[in-house]
Amino acid sequence: MLRLGSRAYPVVLPNARDPRLHLAAVIISIHVLGQTALGFRISVPQILAAIVTCALIEVAWALRTTSRVVWPASAMLTGSGVALIFRVLDTPRGDHWTWHGWHLFALVAGASLLTKYVIRHRGSHVFNPSNIGLVVAFLVIGSDRVAPLDFWWAPLTWSMAMAYLLVIIGGLVITARLHLLAMAVAFWGTLVAGTGLLAASGHCFVAEWALEPVCGAHFWWVVATSPEVLIFLFFMITDPKTIPTGASPRIVFGVLVAIVATLLIAPQTTEFGAKVGLLVGLAVMSPLRYLMDRDKAAAPTLAARPAGRLRRVTVGAQTAPSMFGGGFAIGVLVFGLGTVIVLAGGPARVPAQALARLDPPDIEVRINPTALPAVTIDEGVAALAGGLGSEGARGLASMLAENLEIEAQAVEHGDAAMLRGADFGERLAEMEESIDTNRQVARYTFESLHLRVVLSEGAQAGPSLAFDARGTVALSDAGVATEHPFATTFILRRSGDDRWLIVATVPLG
Repeated sequence: MLRLGSRAYPVVLPNARDPRLHLAAVIISIHVLGQTALGFRISVPQILAAIVTCALIEVAWALRTTSRVVWPASAMLTGSGVALIFRVLDTPRGDHWTWHGWHLFALVAGASLLTKYVIRHRGSHVFNPSNIGLVVAFLVIGSDRVAPLDFWWAPLTWSMAMAYLLVIIGGLVITARLHLLAMAVAFWGTLVAGTGLLAASGHCFVAEWALEPVCGAHFWWVVATSPEVLIFLFFMITDPKTIPTGASPRIVFGVLVAIVATLLIAPQTTEFGAKVGLLVGLAVMSPLRYLMDRDKAAAPTLAARPAGRLRRVTVGAQTAPSMFGGGFAIGVLVFGLGTVIVLAGGPARVPAQALARLDPPDIEVRINPTALPAVTIDEGVAALAGGLGSEGARGLASMLAENLEIEAQAVEHGDAAMLRGADFGERLAEMEESIDTNRQVARYTFESLHLRVVLSEGAQAGPSLAFDARGTVALSDAGVATEHPFATTFILRRSGDDRWLIVATVPLG
């Protein structure tokens, strides 16, 4: 009993056998691993803001409605689940104690939990709280401020292997205990088949962690083995309160969630869109589960039919086994669904962010790589799936120097076509204008180079690499040369033939 003033309230503590405690242990373990080894861009205060907000709401709600102090196991699961998937894009990397954006975590987690009390049908909540809260947050706040947890977390090191073990073993134990493993497997198998069809048709998306569009087999492998997808299938779609009640309807539910998610993922050209499509698949199907529950009364009649006998039906003047007719109908359905998925994936078939170089002329430039300064590398570069080491960074610096020399020669000879070997987009337009107007030749000498990752338009244009460069630039105009210090950020993106082009420059403060 807990006494507050003159009143005593019964205290309800968790049972050690409660599956929610086991699930909480798995999720908290992933949070710890993310903070200590996997470099998750989320802080401890952000995580606690989500969990504590949900805990306080549920304790207050239970106290008001039942006059009991109840341990908020479900609410804390909602909070920790939101914190596991929700990200604020400009959270400082590596700062475990920043309070940046904590209010968004509290707001999204609290709103997620409140749907459990407000949106109800037949005495139970309609939506998985964390699922519907995250979907609304991503759609309302937008991709320029927030994003879901990445499909790809890190290279397969010991820490990543440990994360897989935590998710898979914990998920298998919990879903098997709740008799929900068949539904989870049905979902995963259908999603893998659907995204495999998309991959075979040439599907691509851009992602914050990849320096080029993720396409084809790579796209399929990323989705099929994604820890985020595993968390979704083990710990989100398997909420017993928001799925059908029968074993067979649950399997059908898992298949349908995967089909809807695949159709929503199909047209997406960004990882943000694909991840939100996955989450929306469950949000769409959750209210429809009641249609499956209505049919459960017919199940005993079907189950009572003797095994091993084929019912025969009359087709005109002939008879045929119903198995053949059913198999044909299923085949037509699968073919039709596959066709719809491929057609829906049309917008994502061409990597929109790949740089077409428009057949630049052959240009030979000579630079002295040994004259370049040592390149320092930001930790964000190492976090990319194709992270560059010191040799790769030095090679990229040589390519930047080559591009700048191509620019100088193009201006010197008044040949704008040469620029297509060095520039793209905003920088190409800028240099073409330079040739048409001032014809001022610039040759750069670097004193320092720092390589980092730049994200434009949130994470939805994919990452670019940028050099923060300092040094001197010699400007020649009509035979008169002057030398000036410069501090500039050169932003680079990879072209279709693996050459890196300058796409923009920004003054370096």
